[in-house]
Amino acid sequence: MDKIRLPDTELIIMKIIWRHGGKVTSAEIMDGLRGKKGWAVTTVLNLLARLADRGFVKTQRQGKVNIYTPLVNEETYLEAESKSFLERLHGNSLKSFIASLHGGRPLSKTDIEELREFLEHESEGGDIL
Repeated sequence: MDKIRLPDTELIIMKIIWRHGGKVTSAEIMDGLRGKKGWAVTTVLNLLARLADRGFVKTQRQGKVNIYTPLVNEETYLEAESKSFLERLHGNSLKSFIASLHGGRPLSKTDIEELREFLEHESEGGDIL
């Protein structure tokens, strides 16, 4: 994916768009933000304009409202972001990543079994996620 990393504010908007599964209006995005962020409509519209400029959403005028459609799917973005995070902060070391997530505490039997299942499935060329 050639898209750039999204700032947290724009990622919040994209998550709402992805959750809607397709076309969404700014009013629906505002509803998705209710109780989470106290952003003004102008703030949301500015964030949507940035997302359109960056190629993450397509804007289509329909009557008096704009319809926003994602141009990048969530899985593609999260995969690219996760790979970038692993590379930037852990030098592509899964061991370093897992150790930092777990904070030095011993892994539970359940954690170890889940990791084992994941690794076995991956070694067979499967797609566990």
